[in-house]
Amino acid sequence: MNPLPMVIADLRALRWTAAAIVALVALAVAIGVAIGAQERALRQASARAADDFDLLIGAPGSQTQLVMSAIYLQPDALPLIDGRLLNELSRDPRVAAVAPLAFGDIARGHPVIGTTLAFAGRWGRLQPSEGRLFAREGEAVLGADVTYRLGDKIEPSHAIAGHWPKRGVADAEEASHRHEGHAYVAVGRLPRLGSPFDRAILVPVESVWEVHGLGNGHAGEGAALGPPFDGQRIPGVPALVVKPRAVADAYALRARYRQGGTMAFFPAEVLVGLYRTLGDVGQVLSVASLLNAVLILAAIFLLLVAVTGLRRRRYAVLRALGAPRAYVLLVVWLGMAGLVAAGCLAGLGLGAAATLAVSGLFEAQTGLRLTLALGRPELTQVGLILLLGSLAALIPAALSYRRSITAGLRG
Repeated sequence: MNPLPMVIADLRALRWTAAAIVALVALAVAIGVAIGAQERALRQASARAADDFDLLIGAPGSQTQLVMSAIYLQPDALPLIDGRLLNELSRDPRVAAVAPLAFGDIARGHPVIGTTLAFAGRWGRLQPSEGRLFAREGEAVLGADVTYRLGDKIEPSHAIAGHWPKRGVADAEEASHRHEGHAYVAVGRLPRLGSPFDRAILVPVESVWEVHGLGNGHAGEGAALGPPFDGQRIPGVPALVVKPRAVADAYALRARYRQGGTMAFFPAEVLVGLYRTLGDVGQVLSVASLLNAVLILAAIFLLLVAVTGLRRRRYAVLRALGAPRAYVLLVVWLGMAGLVAAGCLAGLGLGAAATLAVSGLFEAQTGLRLTLALGRPELTQVGLILLLGSLAALIPAALSYRRSITAGLRG
């Protein structure tokens, strides 16, 4: 005897109860999927954003603060280090390239970052998707998501501590702190990197110094951009990005610049600590999600037992008409297990949709592009819920199997 017609008839008769069971399972699955996938996507995106920052050098203080400002462009006031380190590092045989990062200005809410041509092209790896890289003072290269167009005039304003205008819009407060008489011309746009730098405007560091009345770091006007600078004229900078020639050189440079009024570190060191904290939070959330799933499965189990009790007369009639016990057991189990399976599939879709929505909100706030990928942990969790739900469905099925025909008809 084919049990499927009877299973379908049961589900139709209990359609509202069946829908509630599917919704509960889907909720439990979606929460677990969203937590796991979101945490992993955040780790991957933040690590990608730091790929071009082999070694950071800054003034003694918080390494986390420097990473958040230099890599993730979170606004904060940082102490300056002696700009003469630029020349020192550019002459060091262990250094393949060095670039300053000077920030503190904004334009339409986009951070304006002063740096070198080498870093703007990420050490020769990047080619502009439009136009070209800057070649002289007063030129700017746009990140992929910057709202200016090539040829536009960009008027920078001094950023206000604790105030970060909406990107793409110059508000009244930004306009009130504009550097009058200073502007950049957009000459190029970088490809999308999936990092906060997609929303940044990169300009020669000499231009940033000039805007703030500090000279251009060179002996005269019209000098070539970048190091070497005039040793007596180099203003301070918040951070230096160093690309060592070899791994051994990286460790030697880190040790050298951990003294003498500077701190040097690998951003990966800070990220590992942040990931450890994130992992602890993720574990707490995962445990909470698992407990939530257990409670929901327990509620579903009680609901299944109650539903089976309501349907016992129907199953007794089937038995009286000659249906074997195994057939009744199979009908009950297939119906209940099918509901759990449908809830798991719906939960996967709901969890993926929730992750995409949260990722979009996170990208809008930080510029980090999170890539959704359901991995083995999420699929394992879904498989575990499906297994436990299917095993739980065996209990009401077994009760129907053991109940006598007489007792079922009396019920």
